[in-house]
Amino acid sequence: MGGMFFADKNDMCGKIFPYAVTEEVSKGRKFTEKRHAFRSDFERDRDRIIHCAAFRRLEGKTQVFTPGLDDYYRTRLTHTIEVAQIGRTIAKALGLNENLTEAICLAHDLGHSPFGHTGEGVLNDLMKDFGGFEHNRQSLRVVDLLEHPYPDFAGLNLMYETRLGLAKHHSPYDNPEGGDFPESNCSLEGQVANIADRVAVSSHDLEDGLRARVINAEQLKDIDLFQQAQDRVQAEKIEDKTIRRTRTAKAIIDKLVSECVEESRIAINRRGIESVDDVYHSRESLITLPKRSVDELLGLERFLLDNFYHHTDIVSVAKQVETWLDKLFEYFCGKPEAMPHYFRKFIEMQGLQRAVCDYIAGMTDRFCLKMLKEI
Repeated sequence: MGGMFFADKNDMCGKIFPYAVTEEVSKGRKFTEKRHAFRSDFERDRDRIIHCAAFRRLEGKTQVFTPGLDDYYRTRLTHTIEVAQIGRTIAKALGLNENLTEAICLAHDLGHSPFGHTGEGVLNDLMKDFGGFEHNRQSLRVVDLLEHPYPDFAGLNLMYETRLGLAKHHSPYDNPEGGDFPESNCSLEGQVANIADRVAVSSHDLEDGLRARVINAEQLKDIDLFQQAQDRVQAEKIEDKTIRRTRTAKAIIDKLVSECVEESRIAINRRGIESVDDVYHSRESLITLPKRSVDELLGLERFLLDNFYHHTDIVSVAKQVETWLDKLFEYFCGKPEAMPHYFRKFIEMQGLQRAVCDYIAGMTDRFCLKMLKEI
């Protein structure tokens, strides 16, 4: 690995490696701003994301279960916070920029529609003749255009590398085009956000599915990742079923994060990565898992897709969501004056359908249902 150096006092506390993004190698912001007296630029990105309206609305957006049905289940917001925690752990262990990693993790789902992936699919169908809808591209749109806390420009004016991480955020089931960025890959910090998202989703959706009794341990007997975690929990001799379920999810996270750190170190060394530019020119992800663990994680993801996300209790609401969003879309396209003035401003520049889509995509589940009652 390349030699260590210290970031300046405004960047990170501790040692980081030359292939980590720092303010010195950053491409900066689109609109120049004065440096803050005691916060780094990437800390400011993180804070801008936390304070923005789209972040607050994640609390009312579906992860798997509709928010409000039960206080125990994850929402899009709690999922995001878990991704950020896992991401920071990996970034710290690898000597990367923790603040940039956290900013990308916290913003990665800002573009999610109400009603989870079902809502996203409906909006994509409604927008098929107008550029489609994809939540990762929408996340970038949120931070670049739709948020408006500053008088001199639209958006949050985030650092280039934060925006790059959002544009190239992906998973095996989630692969946006990457926007207008020339880099073949995002930073290592962005790659950490990718894998942290997968680890968080698989572990906490498994826990929620078991808690809701939509899936059960017997169904998971052939899922290696689950069984390894169960064996570890059994060794702890925990009798309480609720604690055992939670400890199983945490054991999966611990195993995958530990293996990710070790395998990523090997991958970075093997490819001779010595700078951020080396990372950008590497098409393969350098933040990765051992081959066996990749297969194990894919096995759990496929199980959840077939047995949890496609369970009749979960998909029964899908037809209703289609009806709800169809009605809202038709209503606002026919009566754009019913939208807030801020969204009406985009009609001339972005087109009527895109402005309506932006408005609906930003709604929480509850606000969608409230609007349906009103119209």
